[in-house]
Amino acid sequence: MKENVIKNKSFDFAVRIVTLSKYLIECKKEFILSKQVLRSGTSIGASVRESEHAESKADFIHKLSIALKEANETEYWLQLLEKAKYITLTEFESMNLDLTELLKLLTSIIKTSKSKK
Repeated sequence: MKENVIKNKSFDFAVRIVTLSKYLIECKKEFILSKQVLRSGTSIGASVRESEHAESKADFIHKLSIALKEANETEYWLQLLEKAKYITLTEFESMNLDLTELLKLLTSIIKTSKSKK
């Protein structure tokens, strides 16, 4: 069986986001932004999982488009957390590197799927 790269990477990213959220709550006593980044960051993988059982090609594209939107939103929250000094630049860059990879993968899969539609 072929490895599902986007599924694995989005899950691994969600684990990192959960860890970040716990850190923000426990160490920084930050409760609002931590929930925002938790929601959007874990939603990426959830939408990817939903796309596995899409009812049609259009539904598949739609679910991955939602994942792409959530990834973009997560990028916003991570940038805000870094600028507000809740996370370091190094922490931001590490998370953002993984997020950029997810954004590129999602964009590529969506474009390819649309061209085969």
